[in-house]
Formats: sequence, structure tokens, C-alpha cells
Amino acid sequence: MADEAVAARPAEPAAPKAKEARSPEAPPRGGGRGDDRAKDAPERPDAPEPTDTSDSADDEAGEREKERERAADRFKDRTRDPLTEEEGEEGPTDAAAAARARREGQKLLSSNRDLIGFDRSDIGQVHIGDINVRLDALRSGLLMRDGPVPAEELLRIRRTHIEPDGYVRLRRALEARRLLVLGGAPGTGRASTALALLEEVTRAGEGRENSERVRRADPARGVRELATQVAGGTGGHPRGTGYLLEPALDRPGTLPPDGMDLDQLASALAEQGSYAVVVVSVGSAANPLLAGRYGAICPPAPTRELVAVRLRQRLEEEHGDPVGGGGAGAPGGGDGRGPRDGDGSRDAGGGRDRNGGAHRDRGRDEHADRDGGEGRDRDSHRSTDRDRDGSPDGGGHGRRDGDGRRGRDGSVGRDGGRSGDRPGRGAGPDGDGSLSLLLERAAELREDPEVTEAVGLDDLRPAEAELFASLLAGHLRGTVSRAELLSGCRGLAAVQAYEWFAGVDRALAAPPPGDGRTPVRSGTAALFHPVAFRIALAVLGGASHSAVSAAAHLLTWELSVQSDPDSTPARPLFCDDPEADLALSRARPADGVVDVAGSEVTGRLIFYRGSALPAAVLAELWDRHFPVRAPVVRWLRLLADDPRPQVSMRAAVAAGELSVRDFEHGYAELIRPLAEAPTPRRRVFAATALDQAAGHASHRRAVRKVVDNWSLHGTPAQRWTAAMALGYGRCADSMDDTLDTLAEIGVRDDGEQLAVASLNVVRLLTLPECATVLRRLAAWTGHRREEYQDLALVSIVRLALTDVDEVLDDEPGTPLGDRGDWPLLLALAATRPELTGKLADLFWTALNTARSRDVALDALETLLRSASRKDGRAWTREGLAALLPALTAEEQDRRRLDWLLRRMMRDQDRPLAEERARALWRLAVPARQRRSEEEESHG
Repeated sequence: MADEAVAARPAEPAAPKAKEARSPEAPPRGGGRGDDRAKDAPERPDAPEPTDTSDSADDEAGEREKERERAADRFKDRTRDPLTEEEGEEGPTDAAAAARARREGQKLLSSNRDLIGFDRSDIGQVHIGDINVRLDALRSGLLMRDGPVPAEELLRIRRTHIEPDGYVRLRRALEARRLLVLGGAPGTGRASTALALLEEVTRAGEGRENSERVRRADPARGVRELATQVAGGTGGHPRGTGYLLEPALDRPGTLPPDGMDLDQLASALAEQGSYAVVVVSVGSAANPLLAGRYGAICPPAPTRELVAVRLRQRLEEEHGDPVGGGGAGAPGGGDGRGPRDGDGSRDAGGGRDRNGGAHRDRGRDEHADRDGGEGRDRDSHRSTDRDRDGSPDGGGHGRRDGDGRRGRDGSVGRDGGRSGDRPGRGAGPDGDGSLSLLLERAAELREDPEVTEAVGLDDLRPAEAELFASLLAGHLRGTVSRAELLSGCRGLAAVQAYEWFAGVDRALAAPPPGDGRTPVRSGTAALFHPVAFRIALAVLGGASHSAVSAAAHLLTWELSVQSDPDSTPARPLFCDDPEADLALSRARPADGVVDVAGSEVTGRLIFYRGSALPAAVLAELWDRHFPVRAPVVRWLRLLADDPRPQVSMRAAVAAGELSVRDFEHGYAELIRPLAEAPTPRRRVFAATALDQAAGHASHRRAVRKVVDNWSLHGTPAQRWTAAMALGYGRCADSMDDTLDTLAEIGVRDDGEQLAVASLNVVRLLTLPECATVLRRLAAWTGHRREEYQDLALVSIVRLALTDVDEVLDDEPGTPLGDRGDWPLLLALAATRPELTGKLADLFWTALNTARSRDVALDALETLLRSASRKDGRAWTREGLAALLPALTAEEQDRRRLDWLLRRMMRDQDRPLAEERARALWRLAVPARQRRSEEEESHG
């Protein structure tokens, strides 16, 4: 198109005609495509129309024209999106959002982690190297009963507890009101902090001479009975006693204490000169207590400081030579600031303890105390319980010292501790094992990327820090190999998942407190909601908080019905506490984007605080709790129907991971039923789950066998699902096998599944074997059977109409990923210049075949309009600059482009501006050819 011709806008010519029927294989670039097709193209744009005056000839011509129109209509039907069947032929689908949701779900679950790095046949005990860890103390706090806290335990708490932020404020509140309701998530060190508070205030009070001045109260009795006991002086408890109570508020039939109960207990404590700390879990039941005058939130212990201190202690226990003459908490062994005094400030001389007493004496008997108080941590039953004495909330805190200060445990290189499976060098005289050097190597080992990935937790809780420090110390001493170190680190998340699920509904089988009659089953929904939220977060991590919460409520219903089928679950509507859900599930919120109707909007997303937790939760759920599988399967089927891709695709990825853990069950209960469903959304769910299972080498063969059987002998719905699974590129032995199977599905039954087969051929073009796919498309265009030709032509047109984001699995940052909103045809032309000729030849074939010409011309118009955005910024110009010259190598091709540009300029709804038309013409036609044509046209 000459520039003057564009400006003058002459009358629009008739659309160029294309040949009909079979389209032979596209010839090589520059091979004279018009001559090769002369014998098959009697209706070329420049060929005269045949003349026949007989009526029979007119009838035959009219019939041929009608047949061409019917063939064009059938072809157009096959180019529609096969995923929109349930929404109507014009219904939109958000394939790009689905692809992103699948990719994000895979990042959370497809880490190939060894989820269980130790023998789970006996969950009560774990043995790693010379570290023998008992997990019995991690079980429910209902096992604790009345009794004094041993003096040696109080001494250990006094010396090793690391004060969380706000500790002084908590102590002052306890001293002023005698009663403190301390809230926090289980395992965050809240009970250890409570013991530290009680030890400190009672040591300065009336009970300072009492060796049993801190006691645990029976959690089953509650606040009222404790108030009665304290006021009446029953039990022989002296004045000045400190009480630790952890009421069982989660038991069905148990009501939380109200404000009057707390006031009564505070009054009784004041009369007796005593103190009490009530430890509760954050949540709807405890929120009124925490919001009252006695309530306070217990901050978690600082993880990095805690690990550093416990690691130092472990190394000192074996080395016996504290750096600078002082260990953790010892004078001179800390950061030089000394311990906190009574007001929480540091004594400049570093020689006073919390109560102002002599600190030197405490330093002298520290090692002797370790034999009684901490020496038990070195025996064959080293415990990771939360308080080291049966409490589920974590102890093992250490006082801040030089290597325990936040951010002061840095790294000095990465050459230590990385020699394959070889343990660290020992601490002997010839092993270069001075304590200071070991501490440096320990800091380095903590920051080892492989160790960090194995732990998979953003922050460690006290018991986890205790075990982690023991593993690091064991590796440095040479008693734990690197393989054992990594396996033990991977086990941390598995232990957390075990704690969350073990015996959750045991309370439902127990009678209510103080009543020996039948169990109370009401309240199952409140009991199961925290568990359901953790499962929902494992499945939908990275989705919006509202989506995870709604899914959790659906699962709560399913679990409650499964547990008590004779009752209708009842859950209050206004008692949810999102912050409590986050705390109880080790979750974190984050601002991000959510896909809504094809657009990205800002939303509040939610994730686990650790990459290891989602897979650990699913493994624990599926491998150890078989009765829960039925409600979870029903729940996943509900999520498969969710219209939001962020929900359904993440659930499909999780379903695939669960199927890997038990393929027989997953296939029978999830994959096959959904593959046979009447709706495309459920079949896509099944295909995605199959592909996720195929990503594991252990199950790849089984998945490929399933897909092969469905493609050959399955129902139409199963063949449709098989085609979608093949589009991911992992469900066949090779790319050629994948294309063969897709062709068999697409051409069978007069092309009934041709639309879904062509869609998945296009998806394969984003993979590295793209050239193989293009060669097969070229071969299909020359096939003798029209179904194969149609499969190629529909795939070519779909290639021009599909955006990269809709089919790409890559993250942004790759050549294709950075062009997410480009048509895939142009993105390939821009990023894979060696494929441009093949792409142009295939699209030229679609433009020159009668039944595909109209749809291909519409696709070409879409490509041309994408050259620049509405604001004038460049968009796909780079891809058009690569494709158009190869597509318009002949005169008739340039005439067709000229005609199409004129039609676009005269479009009443979306007229193309003249300058843009000229720019497109210049991209397609070299300057030399433009000048010769202009001379020919204007003399």
C-alpha cells in the first residue's frame, strides 16, 4: 500500500478470494507459494471467474458456494474457546488467571521436599544421630494437673529465659493487678514467659522462702474453682504463691470465665499476697478475656536470638570452656550490657540480676545447675516440649548474650560444614575446635542456603529452636552427618503439622467438665474451624484472605457433619477473628494482586510463615488421618466448581499432590469422577491434578498410562480431560507422542474434540520443543484427511488469538513471560527469530484456505491493531516487524494487506488512523518495493 494510496482512501476493493478444500503442506519460504498451488487454486484473487450459462452449472456453483459457507461456519465453531461451553458461546474465561494460580500453587507444593525425614511409625520419639527427642510433651495441655513447678526448673527459667518485647510491661501489669490473662498462639513461648513472670514476682514477694512458690493449676477446674481454692486457703498453699492456669476453653461445653470471675480471682490473690497468670490461646473464646483489664498479648520469643543462645549452650556443654569465662547468661559472656534489673533496664556493671541480687554467685553455680536443671537435656530423652516440663508452649529460652543479640550472629563465609555428607570437625584439641571458632562456624552453618531451605520456616518457635540448635551443634561436633542434619531440619515442619492435628476431636468423646454423663457433641464447628483453616491455607496459600476463610468455613461444615452426622453444625456468624486465625496457623498477610474478571486488583493475600508448612500439612492430613479423607474429598470437589481460578486451580494442584501420596485413592475419589463430569471446569481440575502427579517421577508412568487409555478407549469427557492434561507437556513420553495422541483425540468422531485438541497444541508451543510442534502442524496441513487439515488450521488461528499469559507456565522475567499480554504468534516471532518463517508459512496457509480465510483475516486484523496501545506506546510492533515481511512476500499477499488496512480505516466503530496504517504498511513492505509500486501506480 503506497502512502498516497492510503491517504486518498480509494473505493474499497472486493475481498481477495482463497482456494477451497484441502490445503497442501506449506512450502519453504521464498518457494513460490502461488505457483505450487496454481492447480489447486482456481479462485485466486487475480483469476477470472468461470462462465457457464447452463442452469445445471449455476446450480452446481450455488451448491459449492453453500458448501463453502457451511464449511466456514463449522470451522468458526471449532475456533471457539472449548472452556466456555457451560457459560454460553460468548462466555468469557480467564485462562491467564488460571495459569497464574496454577503456577503459584505449584511453587508452594512442588518443592520435592522430603516431608518426613524420620521414622513416623512411632511418632512419640525421633532419633537423629545422638539426639533423641521425645514428642510426648507436645500433646494436649489437658494432660497437665495440679502440682508445683520444680525448683531446678524455675532456676533454669530464671537464667535462660529470653525476654520477649514488652516483658517489662507484662511484669508491671502482673505486679499491679495480681492477675494476668496472657494470650498467644500455642508454641510461641507464652507458658515459658508466664513461668518467668511468676518466678520473678514471687521471688520478690511474700513467698520468696517457699521452694514451691510457683504451681500449676488443674486446667479442668477453671478460674472459678481456682478463686475458691485461693480464697479458702485450701490445699495448704502458703501466701505469696504464684499460679499458672491454662484453662481448656476449646472443650465442647466449656464456657470461658467472665469479668466477674476474674475480679473474684484477683481479689482472692490480693488477700493472699499471691499472683496468677492465666494462659489462653487467641481466638473467639478468649478474645473477651484478652480485651479486658487483665488481658495482654504475649509476643513470640525472638527466633534468631533464641537459636544463637541455645546453640552456644549446646556447644559449651560439650566444650566446657565458655568464651571469655562466661556462658549464656553468665557475667562477661554476654554483650557487655549485663542483665536487666528490676525495672527491665541493664545494670551498667553487669553484676546484678533481675531482683538486684548478687549476680556473681549465680554465675559460679551455673555449670553445677546444668547437671541438675539442664543436664537432662543431654541424656537419651532430650525433650522438645514447650516448657521443658510438660507445657505445650515452649521453653528453652536463653538469656541474651554476645552471640544471641538480634542480627549479631552473622556469617563469615561458606566453606565450612558443606563437604558433602561429612560431619563438622570435632571439638578436640587437634580438630581446630575452640569454642569461638565453633561459634563462627555455627553462625555460618545457620545461614547455609541448603539448611535454610530444609528448615522451611520463616521463624522458629522455642522447641523448634531447641532442636535446631541441637542439630547444628551435633553436626559441628561430628555426631550428626550432613544428611541427618538436613533430614532433621525437614522434620521441624512435619512435627508442627503433627501437633496441629493429633487428637483434635478427642475432647468430643469426653464428658463435659464435672459431668459423668454422655458426651456433648455441640460445638464441633468451633472445634474444627482452626483445623479447617490450616488445611484451607495449605491448599489455597497465596489466595485472598477472604477466599481462604470462606473455604475454611466450607471445610468446617464437612468435618462437623462427618464427625456428627445426626446434628446440624452450628457456628456463630460474628465470632470470627482473622488475626487469631493467622496466629493459630502461623500465617502472615501480604498485600498483592487478585485476578477479577480478567483484571488485576489489589487484595489482601495470605501465606504460611514457611515454605515447608503447606506440604507438611497435606502429608500429615493424608498419611495419618484416614477418616478425614472423605470430608476433604467432598470439599475439594466443591472447590473444583468455584468460578475463581485462584481457588479452583490451587485446589487442583493440591489434589494432585494428595494423589501422589495415595494414587489409588486419589484416582478413584478425585481424578476419575471429575474427569467424567459434564462441566469443563471440573474436567480441567482433573487434568491439572493428573499433570501435578506426573511431575513426580514415581507416578509419571502411571499417569501416562491413564491418559493413553482415556485417549484411546475413554468416554468423550475422558478424552477431553486427556487432551487438557497433554497440553501441559508431561503426560506422554515425548513431544511426538503428545502430538500423536492429541491428533487422535482431535480427528475422532468427525472432529468432536477438535477444539480442545487444538487448544492444547497451542499450549505446547510455549515449551522448548516448539519447533517440533510447528513441523507437525505443517505436516497436518498437507494431510489427505480434512480432519487433520482442520486441526492444523484451527491451531494456527488459535495461535494468533491466544495471549501468552493464557498458556505460559513461566514466570515473568523470561522472554515470553515479559510479553504476557502479547498474542502468542507475535511473541514467538519476536523471541524466536529462527521460527518466523515457519510461523508465517502456517498463517499464510490459513489465510489462503477458503474455510479458514474469514477467521484468519479477523485474527490478522487483531494482530495489526495490537501494534501500539491506546495511549500510543509500542506494544507488539517488534513481533509484527518480524512476521509481516515474511507473510507478505508476494504481490497478492501485499494486495490482501492493502485491502485489510483499508477496511480497518473505514471501520465505523474502530477506525484505524492513517498514520498507524502507514506505519503498519511500512513494517510489512520494504522501502524498495514501496517505491517501485508507487512509480507503477502514478507513473
